[in-house]
Amino acid sequence: MFSSGYRANYRLIEAHDMDIGQNTVTHYSLQKNDYFVLSVNEVSDRRKSIELVLDKELDREKERDINFVLVAADGGNPQRSGTANIHVSVLDANDNAPVFDQAVYKASLPENAPLDTVVVTVSATDADEGVNGEVTYEFSRISEKAKRVFSLNSQTGQIKVIGGLDFESNSKYEMRVDAKDGYGLSSDSTLIIDITDVNDNAPVIHVKSLTNPIPENVSPGTEVGIINVQDRDSEKNRQVRCSLQQAISFSPYMCFIWALSTVLRFYTASYHWLFHH
Repeated sequence: MFSSGYRANYRLIEAHDMDIGQNTVTHYSLQKNDYFVLSVNEVSDRRKSIELVLDKELDREKERDINFVLVAADGGNPQRSGTANIHVSVLDANDNAPVFDQAVYKASLPENAPLDTVVVTVSATDADEGVNGEVTYEFSRISEKAKRVFSLNSQTGQIKVIGGLDFESNSKYEMRVDAKDGYGLSSDSTLIIDITDVNDNAPVIHVKSLTNPIPENVSPGTEVGIINVQDRDSEKNRQVRCSLQQAISFSPYMCFIWALSTVLRFYTASYHWLFHH
């Protein structure tokens, strides 16, 4: 079983021949293969040192088992030889980092997404085996706010909502997800989460009176107040329609209140306007 690097040597047991002299073992040869060559050194007149030399780096992910034949021949006439089948099992080394199936993950969520909503599931694979190929996940380069809103299952890569979302305060989250194998080789992928707006904010009305109190003899067309209406939502959700429930004219563009006719003094001194979103 092999897991060593290039040019590593592996000692083999020498062959034995009951004959003596030139009829004993005189040379060895190795069947041609892609990875190993044979090194034979004379130790004494009757003894040789035989080693397999790794001539090309092994890659378990490409070839797990290697088979070839070692031949030992004597110097007699006729020549006789013996063979040994060599089987090499290549052990796994942690030479592969996890690889994500996407360099960038993108997801979109409404701001009213409930807790435990699954945002996305990231996935990385490792070509190694055993502990070397076991992948776990963790967040990195993530803001403290995002940590309070999203969780990551370290075993499955599933990302869920664990906190309240609010488009008006945070419309986009970007973070990095790391994948690590059992011995620390890692890779990363980017996760971008867009939060979409929901019509969850009512318009807020601010009224500023330019004349207080309004005299009963005010002339028609006199500017008496300014209305400011704001909605924290976006796009169509922030478009506001205003209406009044009194006999006064209203400019929906400049939000000016104008007196339509002479104001008469009644028992009440205040007027109420009703605005509809």
